[in-house]
Amino acid sequence: MTISVSSTDVPAGKTHSRTVSSRAVPGDTVLPDGTVLPDGTVQYLNIGSLELEAGGFLPDVTLAYETWGTLNAEGSNAILVQHALTGSTHVTRGAGDEEGWWEQLAGPGAPADTDRFFVISINILGGCYGSTGPSSTAPDGKPWGSRFPLVTLRDSTVAEARLADRLGIGSWHAVVGGSMGGARALEWAVTFPERVRRCGVISVGARSTAEQIAFAQAQTLAIRQDRHFNGGDYYGGPEPEEGLALARRIAHITYRSAYELDFRFGRNAQAAEEPLQADALAGRGRYQVESYLDHQGNKLVRRFDANSYIALTEALMSHDVTRGRGTLKEALARVTANFFVAAVETDRLYFPAQSMELAEALPGNVDVHMIDSPIGHDGFLTEIGQLNAQLREHFLN
Repeated sequence: MTISVSSTDVPAGKTHSRTVSSRAVPGDTVLPDGTVLPDGTVQYLNIGSLELEAGGFLPDVTLAYETWGTLNAEGSNAILVQHALTGSTHVTRGAGDEEGWWEQLAGPGAPADTDRFFVISINILGGCYGSTGPSSTAPDGKPWGSRFPLVTLRDSTVAEARLADRLGIGSWHAVVGGSMGGARALEWAVTFPERVRRCGVISVGARSTAEQIAFAQAQTLAIRQDRHFNGGDYYGGPEPEEGLALARRIAHITYRSAYELDFRFGRNAQAAEEPLQADALAGRGRYQVESYLDHQGNKLVRRFDANSYIALTEALMSHDVTRGRGTLKEALARVTANFFVAAVETDRLYFPAQSMELAEALPGNVDVHMIDSPIGHDGFLTEIGQLNAQLREHFLN
């Protein structure tokens, strides 16, 4: 079958560009005007106004999303893949050549087999890849900027549920994600237990800890203290690129293990630079690991909005499935999904112990699948293929 969407207005923010075809093939999305959108094309849907958990209000919300495969007549074969903090909706290639960020998980023949399942990824509320966020236009015609309200992961779940309703998806065959994506998947299973039959929570726990909030606060403060931040109202002028790049450096240190950084870089100097030869502090050359962090920061600046980084980081700070729901066991007692929990054994951002705590509190006997990777937290992205057999079984049972 084909999926018709009611809105294709492109909101403000950064989006992926896809080639639009004029001939439909099985699984393609067909718009009301007859336009055919091949697999992996960014689409937009307006879900109306949204009252937010923290007290804010958004009068007009658009969500961006991509789909792969074909939704069956019953609407029962849909898998929602949730992206991490700075991820986009582009999970896998689809009809285009642009590589997705989780090719090992989703695609033809992958565990989330797009020849069998209807796979969808939604840009989180507050993001900058097409969904309503701080860079979007407010009712007065100006960017939201500093006026954008605090959004929690529960808010994003409520928004995504409306999109699912519009697409005719009453319940998900599975919801899966890693890091912040895993937190979003877990929130789905707890907030809407009747709508999630399988839930994959990878490299994240039941709540953000004090240490994780501390790392997050350092990142948001790096942006807010940038001389160009202007309280969040920097659109139309210089952007807080230095602050955003610094925030990414801080984050990336937590994404990688000490072993991996030492193995790759050690104390080596960056090519043609001398860290120990300078007649003044400002003239010192860089170590290779410093150059690596500079590279990571500069890459993010080219593709992400600083306000969205703050909004999503603070949404992740809000992650706590027990808020207003009692103890962890009491909060999880409402879930009905079959859970798949996994962790990276060298993760120093979301420790495996947090995944174990989650698994122990879930109803039934839930195993924690370990990803054997020396690189740390990012192993959930690069080494998810280690769990292909287990994930395939999870999706099919």
